[in-house]
Amino acid sequence: MNGAGRLAKLPCGRVAKWIVLVFWVLVLAVAGPLAGKLTGAEKNDAASWLPVSAESTQVLKLAEKFQSSNEIPALIVYERRSGITPADQAAVAADVPEFAGVKYVDQPVIGPIPSKDGQALQVVVQVNAGSGGWQSVGTAVEQIRAIAGDDGLTVHVTGPGGSAADSADAFKGIESTLLYAALGVVIVILLLTYRSPSLWLLPVITAVTALTTAQAVIYLLAKNAGLTVNAQSAGILTVLVFGAGTDYALLLVARYREELRRHEDRHEAMAIALHRAGPAIFASASTVILSMLCLVVAEMNSTKGLGPVAAIGIAVGLLAMLTLLPALLVVVGRWIFWPVRPTFGSQDHTATGVWARTGAVIARRPRVVWMTTTVVLAAIAVGITGLNAHGLANKDSFIGKPDSIVGAEVLARHYPAGSGQPAIVITRADGAGAVQAAAIVSQTPGVAQVATPVVKDGYAYLLATLSDAPDSSAAQATVDRLRAAVHAVPGADAKVGGDTALILDTERAAAHDNRVIIPIVLVVVFLVLTVLLRALVAPVVLIATVVLSFLTALGLSALAFQHVFGFKGADASLPLFVFVFLVALGIDYNIFLMTRVHEESKKFGMRRGALIGLAATGGVITSAGLVLAGTFAVLATLPLVAFAEIGFAVAVGVLIDTIIVRSVLVTALNLDIGPRMWWPSRLAREDGVGAEEPGLEQPTLVH
Repeated sequence: MNGAGRLAKLPCGRVAKWIVLVFWVLVLAVAGPLAGKLTGAEKNDAASWLPVSAESTQVLKLAEKFQSSNEIPALIVYERRSGITPADQAAVAADVPEFAGVKYVDQPVIGPIPSKDGQALQVVVQVNAGSGGWQSVGTAVEQIRAIAGDDGLTVHVTGPGGSAADSADAFKGIESTLLYAALGVVIVILLLTYRSPSLWLLPVITAVTALTTAQAVIYLLAKNAGLTVNAQSAGILTVLVFGAGTDYALLLVARYREELRRHEDRHEAMAIALHRAGPAIFASASTVILSMLCLVVAEMNSTKGLGPVAAIGIAVGLLAMLTLLPALLVVVGRWIFWPVRPTFGSQDHTATGVWARTGAVIARRPRVVWMTTTVVLAAIAVGITGLNAHGLANKDSFIGKPDSIVGAEVLARHYPAGSGQPAIVITRADGAGAVQAAAIVSQTPGVAQVATPVVKDGYAYLLATLSDAPDSSAAQATVDRLRAAVHAVPGADAKVGGDTALILDTERAAAHDNRVIIPIVLVVVFLVLTVLLRALVAPVVLIATVVLSFLTALGLSALAFQHVFGFKGADASLPLFVFVFLVALGIDYNIFLMTRVHEESKKFGMRRGALIGLAATGGVITSAGLVLAGTFAVLATLPLVAFAEIGFAVAVGVLIDTIIVRSVLVTALNLDIGPRMWWPSRLAREDGVGAEEPGLEQPTLVH
């Protein structure tokens, strides 16, 4: 046996399997307590999401000279449509000292501020988020709502503090919610796939071990190496480890089941299964890891941090599935497959199963099949023209209508729409530049009012209330006008930030990341496929099918977002996330299929090899796709539009990829292109061994 074969025997040797189990038990004992601390290491503040170079990020840092960046204003708006009474004013004034005593409030409370129409009162409470982030704000806002709710007025808590509290509520228990949902999906699909009441336990145990270990590693890197982790990357980690890890388990178990029918010794069967399937699993995981690491070139810090987090999750999942799972399988023996145990010499029904029959149908007219499939998918992809991926306004970001959104509408009825979330202008205080900049700000269209500048440490700090809602396109246009105007002031070195500027800079950074990262990922995937398949034509064809799958998924998703779910738009990062997940994971299925086709083509020729490859892997690829689609779909359990859209788009894309593109389109292309698929390798000159009349051949899984 060659070096790879000897390496494959390590996790499943008669003694080595016990060493592997002890190793993972020790790892789990150490990782468990550390994994539980990951939530505390998350950074969910604006600065940790945006690039350092963004103007709004620079303003956040400069603004710390005047006010702690941890201070988040919660706006309490009281309303009586018939008019505020003196008793109402007295009651609200009595609330102010109580607000000052709320936990995490250490600044003077401002208000009550009456509206010009006399129907509302506003109070501004600065909440010190400190190291607790959203959780601290959520705790404070709960207390504020309890205090303000006893005055007989309609009361809402809005502004950045209210939005942060509602976000904290949406993310509450995200790890446990996604974990249990993903776990449930995986168990159900494995039960349906294996039709065994016990076999599903081993992949699930391995996936849970991998997730716990990955969370521990990420926690250590976040605490000691500056890795940025937020609620988004932590949630996607759970989904990715369960989805991709279970996919690897499905492929390994399917090949192990095949080998158990050919070998009496289960240790030998597992060694051969690892030798045959291990390279494909390793190549698949490596592709995902490299694709995720491409995210480190992103401008968005949140996207940049997701790359290493996802790569670590996949790497740990790969290690667990190639060591712990084989050890568990050989320890428990064949009975784990009950009631259909793969006994030595028993028949392998995949040779006559649904995918073998599908292959026979495709083989009759492969060119018609792939051309028709391509046209249909391309037609659906046209729906992408309706995808409004230019960011979500705050009011459109939640599924449902939380209190902060209702409060923002009430606030806009009675006060300037930008109240409580002003644009921040910071200039140098020396010379005439600061005075000139202040005058320009007050004259800029879209600015409702300007506060008196505050001067400190050589800088002037200016707050400009905008006429439009802070998350609107009109407010963003005002920020652009402000920047153009104050940047032109000589010697002022003026910068414009604030919540609207943060939204604007986020959208532009995300657009930059889309343009830069997508081509890099395609190049990486092409190189991996070229090395793995030792060909140039096959990688080009396979990448084209994956891109088609991606465009179709986005087109169908855009139609669903608009006409089924009623979403008002999509996050600017949606195309990039969907692309990376679909291309990286879609290539997984390409690798599963094509490595088997390559293996069989060397024995029986390309035509026969393509049909055997489909028959042998069609079932496991479909099951893997269902697992991955199901685990990503659980993102929709969070009441946030951005997560629901990512989950839906990736789930739809994976199903299209595994059921239609991978199994039908790629197989038809394999049959039509024939040996030329492997150009310039030796297989491209294959003389048609094993080819028979179209539609008459039946795949035979022999070795």
